[in-house]
Amino acid sequence: MNSFGRLFRVHIFGESHGECAGILIDGCPPGLPLTVEDFMPDIERRKGGTQKGTTPRQEEDVPIFKSGIFNGKATGAPITILFENKNTRSSDYEKQRSVPRPGHADFVAHKKFRGFEDYRGSGHFSGRLTVGLVAAGVIAKKLLPDATITSKILEIGGETDLEKGLQKAIDAKDSIGGIIECTVSGLPIGLGEPFFDSAESLISHIVFAIPAVRGIEFGTGFPAARMFGSQHNDPIEDTNGNTKTNHAGGIVGGLTNGNELVFRIAIKPTSSTPKEQQSLNWDTGQVESFSVKGRHDLCIALRVPVILEAVTAIVVADLMMIEKLRR
Repeated sequence: MNSFGRLFRVHIFGESHGECAGILIDGCPPGLPLTVEDFMPDIERRKGGTQKGTTPRQEEDVPIFKSGIFNGKATGAPITILFENKNTRSSDYEKQRSVPRPGHADFVAHKKFRGFEDYRGSGHFSGRLTVGLVAAGVIAKKLLPDATITSKILEIGGETDLEKGLQKAIDAKDSIGGIIECTVSGLPIGLGEPFFDSAESLISHIVFAIPAVRGIEFGTGFPAARMFGSQHNDPIEDTNGNTKTNHAGGIVGGLTNGNELVFRIAIKPTSSTPKEQQSLNWDTGQVESFSVKGRHDLCIALRVPVILEAVTAIVVADLMMIEKLRR
C-alpha cells in the first residue's frame, strides 16, 4: 500500500492540503550524520514556483525531524520527517468538486473511498507527497558513497530544445509532458534477485509511485524489439564485466552487471490543464464543459529529475543492504 522496501523501508503519508506530508524511513543504520542542511539542496530542486512552467504554489519545506535523529545522527530507530503545508488554497477545489478532472484520480478515488477521500489538492494522490520521497532519497544517497545517481530531462513535448517544448504548451494554454533519463554509476555486480525482485522490477515498481509516470525503458528500451540479437548483445571485454555497448542498460538477468545503469521514464501532461474540457458532473449526471482553476504545473516533468534520483537511491540502498546479508 503506502510502504516500499525490505531492509531500507519507507512509508509515505499525508495529503496535499492536510496539515503535512511526510515519510517514515526504517532501516537507516545508527550513526549516519543527518542535519536539515543535508536535505535542502534536493528539496529546493523539487520545489515549484522557481522556474517557468511549474506551479506558483511555494512551500518552505524545511524538514521537521520527529523521531530517529538525535544530536545530528541517526539513532537506528525509525526516522519520521514532516513537511508542513502552509500555502494552500482549498477553495479552488470546492468549486470543482462535482466535476472530476479527466486523467486525474478524482473519479476513481471518489468511488474507491466512497466519498470520504480528501479531495483538496488531490489529497493523498498529489505529487505534493513526493517531497517525502526526496527526503528518503537524501538518506539513501548518503548510504551509497560509491554510487553516483543523476537525472536529466531529454525532451519536453517531443522537443529536445526544452524551452521550445515548454513554449508549445504556453502558446496552446495547455499542459505538456516529457522524457527523463536516469543514470547510476559505481554499482557492483549482482544487485537484485531473479524474477520478482529483479533490479529493473523494483525500480519500475517505485518509479510508478511518482504521479504522472506513464512508461519506463532500460538501456536501448523499446527499439530493442527491432534489433537482431547480435546487435543488441553487449560484448564482455574484461573480468570486471565491462561491456563494449550498453544496450541492456546495466542489468542482465535481473542483476546489475557493473556497467552504468541507464533508464528513461515518460511523464504525461499534467491533467489539471487550463484548456476547456468536458467531464461528468456527478451531481447532475450530465456531461458539461469546464476549465481547471487554481495553481498547477504546466509541465510536471520539470520537477521530476530529483524525485527520480531519490526513488532510485531508495531501491539501490535496499538492494545493497540485502546483498550484505549474503556475505
